[in-house]
Order: sequence, then structure tokens, then C-alpha cells
Amino acid sequence: MEGYEQLELSTQIVIKEALQRDIDVEILDWSDNFIRLKKGNKMEYVKQATKTSADSYISPLIMGNKEVTKGILHEHDINVPQGMTAQSVEEAVEHYSEFSNKDIVIKPKSTNFGKGVTILKQSYSLEEYKKAVISAFNEDNSVIIEEFISGKEYRFLVIGDKVAAILHRVPANVTGDGIHTIEELVKEKNKDPLRGRGYVTPLEKVNLGEDEREYLEFQNKNFEYVPQKAETVFLRENSNISTGGDSIDFTDDIIDDYQAIAVRSAKAVGANICGADIIIKDIYAKPNNLNYSVIELNFNPALHIHNFPFKGENRQVEKKIMDLLDI
Repeated sequence: MEGYEQLELSTQIVIKEALQRDIDVEILDWSDNFIRLKKGNKMEYVKQATKTSADSYISPLIMGNKEVTKGILHEHDINVPQGMTAQSVEEAVEHYSEFSNKDIVIKPKSTNFGKGVTILKQSYSLEEYKKAVISAFNEDNSVIIEEFISGKEYRFLVIGDKVAAILHRVPANVTGDGIHTIEELVKEKNKDPLRGRGYVTPLEKVNLGEDEREYLEFQNKNFEYVPQKAETVFLRENSNISTGGDSIDFTDDIIDDYQAIAVRSAKAVGANICGADIIIKDIYAKPNNLNYSVIELNFNPALHIHNFPFKGENRQVEKKIMDLLDI
């Protein structure tokens, strides 16, 4: 949006919708994406597009604590992964034998954007387990170790009493042509003008760092590997858009039962704006405890990923935000 390019894209689309509704927009802090909306004697403050008066102070605190979130969802008969919270590396290591024969996720208790998250599958060593635990503790003082739920991950954007949009997030990847290396393919993919850094573009650039190097080594590959034609190589296990993942719109493809679970999850923690991450094995089958699991609820969910998916249509979710604020 011309004149607002330095703001996060989610904030830009909210401003654009506000201006189209003849709402006065004032930028209070450009670096913090903090704006004020005025129309008549109604006024709303909005930070980072989805931090608004629609949510109480306590809801983001609940969603920011994965352990508390899981407990509340479990009380509401919503399926969540089983696991434990460790307060130290030593405590996590003591429980290694309980997890060593299971696929698991190790993650910080209170952080977002996939930072410090490691997925360990099949047989892994104590050394690999401990390394993942240390990586998580670099992001938080407590770490969650829980079962890895198989299936595909979907982001349900809940606004008010409805799901506004649904995305399937695919981990960062490249598709081979039989000629170029993974490093060369990443450079080519990052030339896409839709990819950038800092959430000012619809998609984030794909990284080639230590996490990607280790994940490729697990597949007996490296940055110099040349994928065969049409061969897809995944560079990370986690599917966050913030780490270069691709977004595919599934809003019209998932049965209403799962949308109802997403709304129930948001309401359980008192949230009006929420990004519910749900693993589903079969999006056309009725939900049961073996078919789905809510793995995370996110406060301040990104809006732009639903308007500019890698594949799919613009869901214009900013309109739902403005309707909720009723300004």
C-alpha cells in the first residue's frame, strides 16, 4: 500500500479497509505497527493488526502459555497432544526413556513463530534429544515435550464466532529440476516478489541456516544436493510461514465440524481473535480423538497470509476484523 510500505502487511490491509470505510487512520508508532482509528465519536486502538479491544488482557496471556492452553482445552473436551513440561535440561534428560521410542515435539512453553521448535521422529539418540531441549531452552525458561501428532497442519483464523479463513501450511521446500542444487533453487525461489523479510510481504524468504542444514543431513542431503526433476525437498519440519513455508487456502475444503472445534477452542480461552493450529488426518472425516489434535492457539495471528496465499483466493479477512470492532 503506497505510503505505508514500512508497516507489516497485515497492518497495511487493515488500514486500507479502514480508509475505504471513511475511517480516519493515525499512525501512532510506525515501528510498532500501532494505529488509532476514529469515526465520529468511536475510537479504536489497533496494534499489529489483531491486538485490539476485542480481546481482554488475559486471553493473550493464556494463549502465550502452551501448558495452560492445553489444560484449558482438555477441560473443554478438546483433543490436545499428551506430554510434559520440563524446567531444566537435566529434568528433560531424566525423562528421555519415556519418549525415546515415540515421535515427539520439543518446544519452548511461551514462544511463537516456530523458534526453538524441534520435531524428532523414528529413532533418535540422547544427544539429539538433548540438543533439541537446549535449543528450546534458548527461547524460554520452560520447555514442553509432547507426542508428535501425524497428519497435516491447518491454521484456522477465528474472528468473533466464526472461522474467517483456513490455511494448510507447507514447510519450506524446493522442487528440483535435475540441474540445480538446493542452494541454487532456494535463491531462485527467493526472487519471487511475494517473498521478503519482516512480514511486509505475503510470504517470507526461505532460509538456509543451521536448522535447514541439520534437517537435510537427516535426509542424507546437503545444500549442494541436486534434486531430481519434480522432486520436492523439504528444508524444515515445522510449517511456519515465518520460516519460509508456503500457504495453501483450504477455507472451502474442510468440513464444518473442524471449524466448530476451532471456534470452541478460541472461546475456551476467551479469545475473539485467534489462530488455531490443528493437526487433522482426514479433513473429510468426522472428528474424533484419533483424527485431530489442537496443537496451539496463537494470539496476534497474521492476517496477510490468508489474503495472499501461495495458492488460493484472497479471503479479505481484514473486513471481518473491522466488522468485529464495529467502527
